[in-house]
Amino acid sequence: MDKETQPPAAKPHPRHHAVPPYLLVSMAACDGAWEAPAAMRDVIALPPAEGDRELPGAHGEPAGPGRETRRRIATRARRTLLLDQALLHERATTHTDIARLLDPAGRLVRVISDARGAETTPGTAARTEGHDPGQDPDANRAHDGLGEVYGFLADMFKRSSLDGAGLVLRGTVHYGQHYDNAFWDGTQMVMGDGDGEVFNSFTSSLSVIAHELGHGLLQYTTNLDYRGQSGALNESIADVFGALVEQFVAGDDAASASWLIGTGLFTDAVQGVALRSMAAPGTAYDDPILGKDPQPATMAGYVDTAEDNGGVHLNSGIPNHAFHLFATALGGYAWETAGSLWFNVIATRSLPRDADFGTFAEQTLLQARRDHGAGSSVERALAEAWDAVGVEPVVREAVHG
Repeated sequence: MDKETQPPAAKPHPRHHAVPPYLLVSMAACDGAWEAPAAMRDVIALPPAEGDRELPGAHGEPAGPGRETRRRIATRARRTLLLDQALLHERATTHTDIARLLDPAGRLVRVISDARGAETTPGTAARTEGHDPGQDPDANRAHDGLGEVYGFLADMFKRSSLDGAGLVLRGTVHYGQHYDNAFWDGTQMVMGDGDGEVFNSFTSSLSVIAHELGHGLLQYTTNLDYRGQSGALNESIADVFGALVEQFVAGDDAASASWLIGTGLFTDAVQGVALRSMAAPGTAYDDPILGKDPQPATMAGYVDTAEDNGGVHLNSGIPNHAFHLFATALGGYAWETAGSLWFNVIATRSLPRDADFGTFAEQTLLQARRDHGAGSSVERALAEAWDAVGVEPVVREAVHG
């Protein structure tokens, strides 16, 4: 690649963390020794502290996990929250030369590194493209997950990696000590080992890996502002991508798919199945430590808050549910018609960066008319899905990049 054709250095991008802050806040407060911020308490129903719980027997132990387990969970969650805040500031002030991350041949190239418990990236090379699996299951799962995302983009959208130009897919495993999160940092994916009490390793869920790389895809297509409804759309589109990759690999059609984001991430001790449910937002977990999943499924439950960048992880349940309704109404494989339509909307850069739900709904309907004709069964199913979640399409001037 000569100097004239090299892409410019990337602008700073926010880190997109897999675990929502409200879930970590519930964990951090579970031992009663730490008080959640007042604004966050207004957003979610925190599980009561030990002293407020009914004691179920002669031993006087609180319901759910014991005192020492709660202390460990809370300590590790507080450490994760502090690290996440530091990472957000670091990424906001860091620039990266994307040109050095490209593979000019436009082929699959993966590099998996091991942070060995440090809070630095990338770490020591653990597995690179063309090498056989090693002894580290996390490095192998990360390697496989990145490859499955690349294969989905290549097979379905004829796209070479996230940027369409052969971006090398990089991942770091074993990041931090008991780090309860994973994130896309603008150049690569980073995965913690989890605390072993609530979370397994963050390489355990393909939908989480694909979700984080979905933020990378948005970075190179329509990089929606990460606040309010545009931020919730950013999270939702990444969820859609995560679900579609997992369904594509498993061969599940829309009717048989789980529509869960984060399957396999929780330990057996958790009363829950995943981080989020696209089919039934608000039902993914209900646990003594985590509290109840607070995601709304329709605009009737929309959460107006300054926390979580204006509720980006909370309100993403609304467009998530609309996509699920649309895909299941069409039937067949969700990635073919519904997924292709969503991809075309972001790939054509027809959305304003600050698009709200109504603007996005209108752009998807316009895309349905372009792809399938005015009044088609696809357009009707899509209009019904948006209506069911209470989002009214809004005509707004498009932005073409």
